Amino acid sequence: MRKSKLRVLVGGIGLLVAVLPAVAHHAFVAQYDASKSTTLNGVVTKVEWTNPHARFYVDVKDKGGNVTNWNLELASPNALRRLGWTRDILKVGDQVSVFVAPAKDGAKMANARTVTLADGRKMVAGIAAEQGGVQ
Repeated sequence: MRKSKLRVLVGGIGLLVAVLPAVAHHAFVAQYDASKSTTLNGVVTKVEWTNPHARFYVDVKDKGGNVTNWNLELASPNALRRLGWTRDILKVGDQVSVFVAPAKDGAKMANARTVTLADGRKMVAGIAAEQGGVQ
């Protein structure tokens, strides 16, 4: 009886230890600040269609003319595909408008919520990817 309880306890702890990194990895609120959401307008400089999250980079020019490159996280490629995204929907040189939740630490990194393409299509992305698709 005592060995059974010990096995259950050890197994439970092992499962908890295995699950915690996955939960931490997907903790949007730990990394991004949705209360400071904003829109970035710029030019796509790089696209990475990789797991666990696709991402793209955008050069954004401020009012003073200074250019900053932003690292924008999307949902997984699989989730994006289900929402109508394709590998070539974003291309280097494309002008985009991106509604984002910026990084809490002030880094030039954000979770892309929606991406408005040059042709006017509004694509749901990032954490919002599970809530809709092409609008």
